This record gives sequence, structure tokens and C-alpha cells, in this order.
Amino acid sequence: MADHRTLPGTDESYWMDTTPVTTYPSLTADVEVDVVVIGGGIAGLCTAWELTEAGRSVALLEADRIVAGVTGYTTAKLSVLHTLIYDKVRTSFGAESARLYAESQQAAVERVAEIASRLNIDCELERVPAFTYVESPDGLDRIRAEADAAAAAGLPASFVTETGLPFPVAGAVRVENQAQFHPRRYLLALADDLTRRGGRIFERTRATGLDEGHPCTVTTEGGHTVTARQVVVATHYPVFDRALMFARLEPRRELVVAAAIAADRDPGGVYLTPEQNTRSVRTAPYRDGQRLLIVTGEHFTPGAGEATEQWQKLIDWTRERFPGTQIAYRWATQDNTSTDQVPFIGRFHPGTENVYVATGFGGWGMSTGVLAGRLLAARITGTEPPWSGLYDPLRLNPVREAGTMLKLGAKVAAHFVGDRVRPSHVDSIDDIEPGTGAVVRVRGRQCAAYRDDTGQIHAVSARCTHLGCIVQFNDAETAWECPCHGSRFGIDGSVVQGPANRPLEMEDVAGG
Repeated sequence: MADHRTLPGTDESYWMDTTPVTTYPSLTADVEVDVVVIGGGIAGLCTAWELTEAGRSVALLEADRIVAGVTGYTTAKLSVLHTLIYDKVRTSFGAESARLYAESQQAAVERVAEIASRLNIDCELERVPAFTYVESPDGLDRIRAEADAAAAAGLPASFVTETGLPFPVAGAVRVENQAQFHPRRYLLALADDLTRRGGRIFERTRATGLDEGHPCTVTTEGGHTVTARQVVVATHYPVFDRALMFARLEPRRELVVAAAIAADRDPGGVYLTPEQNTRSVRTAPYRDGQRLLIVTGEHFTPGAGEATEQWQKLIDWTRERFPGTQIAYRWATQDNTSTDQVPFIGRFHPGTENVYVATGFGGWGMSTGVLAGRLLAARITGTEPPWSGLYDPLRLNPVREAGTMLKLGAKVAAHFVGDRVRPSHVDSIDDIEPGTGAVVRVRGRQCAAYRDDTGQIHAVSARCTHLGCIVQFNDAETAWECPCHGSRFGIDGSVVQGPANRPLEMEDVAGG
């Protein structure tokens, strides 16, 4: 079995490695604003910025550092071509909905270009075509259908058989005038402008409670409160479960590798194929006139277990398709897909008028995060974008969603029950090798135990603090992950990624 410690490349996102760490203060006193935004990724920051520009007073709360979670580990394709979405939307919702999806997503691409120009943001924005391709002729019918649906939706889309990739494809959808950019450079500049306009950003401030009164009150881990007329929950996976969205969202994790290539080897676009457990390709400006090739794929459910073998598959594919590449970076990203594959952006649940949510971006968080900011700001300030109904979280079509919801429910139930009785691959703490982790029963309790390279054991409760599923160890990222809803924890039990907002309890395994 491959050892994650021998995988090549710096274990960090290129976006994180090439931008400064932020140092916004934590919330240390109660505050009152018009709107409080929970979550400092692209959706939260764009929403806060749009509201501030509209004249609202805004406080943004981030549990860690802004643009350092999912958004800091994206591949940053700014595209309206979301794999095979247009044929699905046309089939499920109708041709007008497909047109609105295209219009809203393209408006988001143009919004980034507009703001980057207006604020003079050097975010390496490049306009390129986007492609969804297949190598096998078996997939051509889907590609042709998508090209037809995307063109009918108003996009400059066409079916092609030639691309800039260094290997042949059977066919591809090509959409012109899309983009790629450096997401942290863009969003950190947006955050600077937000604070110049009077907006307030509080880092290391985890929201733990929400009272939907008039006004609303958000309580933080430190015991302080933010009072606001409206609340936006933009935490990737909602940290409050009152809308029962956990039954309508499926988390997915993907791996990323990056390598320097000569500029003349740039394939000249952003590419994705649903084949081979997904492969996505784009480039970015790099040092010494080179380009940084960024390849994504090998998606899996968080908590599925060891990821090292999947890292190796992605590395091997990159080296095979782009010979001579040396992996410089590797990281992982995560997103959630809704049961009908259209994001949820709007009122959080039927009983609220003042709490909004943005989630379920399906791996396309760049354009959809910008779209969410515009849509939510418009709704809060009293206007109704023409596409708001398409993204309304209150929509529910049993015919479209029932099958996926049943599968999600069955999977969660299987983990909730089965993982409590399923034996571990080790029998005791003593069997855990250095650099590895396992769930072990100690005095009748399931403990998540990790042994570091010095031999020291770090043990925490194996029960996720979200809804109680049993976490599993991700060997390649040295993290505990919940297979039910995607919460992630450090080896010390600290929350790395929600929806959980409380750490795993420490366990005393001495003598176990």
C-alpha cells in the first residue's frame, strides 16, 4: 500500500501558498448590524461586499481565517459550463430554467471581471474557453445533448472534436468567453474594500447559535452575540440543521495536483470530463514564464477511508497525459451537491423571513458563490432577480429528488448503524502504526486514535458532534471525516470543516 508521506509536492494549496495570511480580529463584544453573514468563503464575502455596496451595515463571522477553507482549496475555474448541467436542467425544470441558469452564471463571470477592473485587482484573470469532454465514443450522446441544451440556453456553445489537450477526445462541448483566476487575490482585495466601506470582518469567531427573532441573534463560541435584521448562512454546508438540508445535500471530496509546464504546453482553456472518476484541467501563470498545470479528480465521499491510493492514481494520470511533469503542489477540496443538482440560494426554511442560505454548489463554487452574493443582496434590499425561483431552497419536487434523497438517507442510516458494529482493522491502540489512525473500542467506547511519528497517541471520541455518525480516518490528509455529512476534524478533535461546530471530545485511552 502506498504511503502518504512519500507523495510528491508541497502539501498545500497554491492559492494559499502565494498569498498572505489574514489577521482580522475576533469578536470580543456584542455588536448590532443590519446583516450578519456567517462564513468567509466566496459566497459569504461576495454577499457581504454586495450588501455593503448597497448601503447596509454588515458583520461577517468566520470560524477560522477568511478564504482559507473550501474557497482557498478550489481549482478556481470561473465557468458557466458545469459538466453536463444544461441538459439535466432542461429535462427536469424546462428550457426557461436552463436559460435562467445560463444567464445567472454568465452574469457572475462578468461580475468578477467588472469588479476586478473597477477595484484594480491583480487576480490573474484570464478569459478562456471551457470544455466538457469525453474520450470514449460511448459518451458522445451526452456531450451532443449538452452542447444542444447549452446553445438553446443562450450560451456560445458548440460541439467540437478538437481541443488544446495533448491527447485525443471523442467529442466536447465548447463554451466561449469563460475565465480562470487567482481566487484568494480577488477575494482578499474584496475583503479590504469591504472594510474600507465600513463592513466588519471577525475571524476565529465560530457561530454556534441562531435565534430567528425580530431582530435575529447569532451567538458565538466566545459567548458574544451579533444582533441583525437578517442573517445569511454561507458556511458551505449549513451549520444549523433546522432546514433539514442534510437530507438534500451530498458531500464530495476531490484531490488536486499541480505541476509546472512550459508556456507552449498550455492547453488554453478549462477542461472537465466526468469519465475516470472525474478529471479537470486548467493552468495559471507561474514563475519564470512557466504555467502551473492544475489537475483535479478522484472524487470520493468524505470518510470513505484511505485516500493515498487515489492521490497516486491522479499523479500517475497527470504524468501520463503531460509527460515530464514534476508535482509541485497537492491539496484537496470539498463541495456539496443538491439532490436535484441545482444550488440552494434563498430563504433558509419555510418558517423564516429573515434568514438566508447559500449551499449545494456542486463543485462550481466560483461562479455560484458570486451569483449567491448578488442574489441574496438583491433579495435583502428588496428586489427579486429573475432567476431567484430557480435557486429557491424551498423548492421540492418529489419526482426529481426522491430517488437521490432515498439513496442519501440509506447511506447515512447504513453508516449510523453499521459503523457502530463494524470491526476496525486494528484490535487495540497498540496495533496502530506511527502516522496512521483507526477507530478502536476502549472500555466500550469508540475512540478515534492517531499515533504520530514520535509514537504518541492522540485520541478523541469517534462520534461526530453534528448528528453522531462515526468518523473515519483520511490517511492522506491526516484528518477524521464524517461519512454522513462531510464534517472534518483534526487529530486533536478540532473542527476543520462543518456542518459540525463543536470539536470531538478528548478521550483518555491510557491502559486501553
